[in-house]
Amino acid sequence: MRTWTTFDGDVALIVDDVPENLALLSDALSEAGYTVLVATDGLSALERLQIVVPDIILLDAVMPGIDGFETCRRIKQMEEVRHVPVMFMTGLTETEHVLKGFEAGGLDYVTKPIEPVEVLARMATHIRNARMMSQARHAIDAVSHAAISLKSDGTPLWQTRQAAEWMEKYFPGAQAASSALPDNVAEWLALALQAEADSAEPLVITQGTQSLRLTLSQRQRELLLLLEEKTADTDNGSLAQYQLTPRETDVLAWVAKGKTNRDIAEILGMSPRTVNKHLEHVFVKLGVETRSAAAALVAGRRLES
Repeated sequence: MRTWTTFDGDVALIVDDVPENLALLSDALSEAGYTVLVATDGLSALERLQIVVPDIILLDAVMPGIDGFETCRRIKQMEEVRHVPVMFMTGLTETEHVLKGFEAGGLDYVTKPIEPVEVLARMATHIRNARMMSQARHAIDAVSHAAISLKSDGTPLWQTRQAAEWMEKYFPGAQAASSALPDNVAEWLALALQAEADSAEPLVITQGTQSLRLTLSQRQRELLLLLEEKTADTDNGSLAQYQLTPRETDVLAWVAKGKTNRDIAEILGMSPRTVNKHLEHVFVKLGVETRSAAAALVAGRRLES
């Protein structure tokens, strides 16, 4: 699994081969509270994007080696960073160059000489919009779950109606979307955030014959609590005998619904490689060799919490 470098606050990557431009923007962004990373050509920018996912990229269009347009096209082909907004910086103002920037995947275009105040205002808007879109996509990926969106410190931002109903049912009086999570959920979340998202085990709250499973889905600084209610299964035909871990059970459940490894990775907040590792363990425990065989087994039995 790839290890990503993370920073506190918003991160901006500036790509420009002119030292004066780098210094001007770097100083202005640093004063505004950004963590600033720099690259002097397209290839070094792509190398940095192998280890860090910035919140925005400021990209010069004309550079030695591969130009900004080609650099942007390659960025948009990188799975982990294609969602990051790219702002072009250039003295090229002809319509054909502006269109070329947008066609390459750029979101905005500012002309030189750069006005830092204007750039900062545009950056703030693009970062805010990108974050809202990313959270929306994240939530849509988890439509079969009730969900609570969290800030990076664990404070609730919003929750779906189903999540509100289940939180009230299992934690009477809880106000998950307004101020704070119930104490036991907050304690579990703190421990889960200390562990890698892939290895954080779900929290299960039992109430009579029913239980509420809370799973943390984490991507960069975006956090979602996914909630799922289950009824205790007393059928001897359940899969409990196979001693699957909660994560393996979740992966198998999504396989049975026809999801691909990439789909499951997005839903559960883990890498496709980790999903595949969980599936390998599932196949061994179930005594099957293929996804279809595992799905068929689930179809004839019920997963148990």
